[in-house]
Formats: sequence, structure tokens, C-alpha cells
Amino acid sequence: MGRIGMPELLVILVIVLLIFGANKIPQIARSLGQGIKEFRKVGKDTKDEIGEEEPKPKKK
Repeated sequence: MGRIGMPELLVILVIVLLIFGANKIPQIARSLGQGIKEFRKVGKDTKDEIGEEEPKPKKK
């Protein structure tokens, strides 16, 4: 298995354009961005909750 190069990315982009159409791609990208944003927010909130429950040990 090799790395994905520019020709492979172009082929993937053309296939995506054919499947979804040019009008749907911005909607899909927007939805994906919102999902990532929400996932990061939940991760940060969970990390903050865990940090509040377990006090850090004091250094001497």
C-alpha cells in the first residue's frame, strides 16, 4: 500500500462529484464541519468534567 498522491485524489474528487453532484458538496462539507465542531465540544466538556471530579495531587 502506497501513499495517496495527487492523481488519486483527483479521481476520488471526480467520483464524489458524480455521486453527489456539485450542489450537495457544500452541504455535506458544512454538515461534516458542524459534526466535528460538536464532537470537539463534547470532548472538551467531558475532559473538563473529569478534571473537576478528580483533584490533581499537590506538589511539594
